[in-house]
Amino acid sequence: MRLFFQRLCCLFLLLGANTYGSTLLVLGDSLSAGYGIDPKNGWVNLLQHDLGAGHNVINGSISGDTTGGGLARLPLLLEKFQPDFVILELGGNDGLRGQPLTLMKQNLMSMIALCIEADAVPVLFGMRIPPNYGRRYTQAFAEVYDQLANETNTLLIPFQLDELAITEGMIQQDGLHPTEKAQPIITGVVKGSIQQLLP
Repeated sequence: MRLFFQRLCCLFLLLGANTYGSTLLVLGDSLSAGYGIDPKNGWVNLLQHDLGAGHNVINGSISGDTTGGGLARLPLLLEKFQPDFVILELGGNDGLRGQPLTLMKQNLMSMIALCIEADAVPVLFGMRIPPNYGRRYTQAFAEVYDQLANETNTLLIPFQLDELAITEGMIQQDGLHPTEKAQPIITGVVKGSIQQLLP
């Protein structure tokens, strides 16, 4: 009888250890932090629901964060959560502040390197900024993500949210942040891009 209970305890421990097949860390800004909406209805939380109990999705996003801020925070997050995958959804605030694109690119490249060193698979979330920043800057901004994906052989989630900006009810009154209604669409885009990586 005692042996039976010992084996039963071992079985429960084994099942508990395998509750999550993978851990996914989202390191982002207001788009991922759920600015202006209930975070429970944000795309990161919806992604956890869609992927199910086999995956643990951790939201390490802070509204207003830049690539510099993300780079400073990433080492501790990697150490604490030991993720299998890291979605880098950063750069939008760098662009809105008109920061040098060379610095933004270097920060993102450093984050990719940190992920690889920690045995985590990095994933880039392609970003865009409004056209009023000038065609030359906005185009160069968008190209940073394509360049990084090619240079580092990193999976890129292409920016596919242009239609949100012209669809009624999808963008908040500030003209920048998606509404709760738009969150399932963002979830679908992300899930469709990363599903090939997940076990």
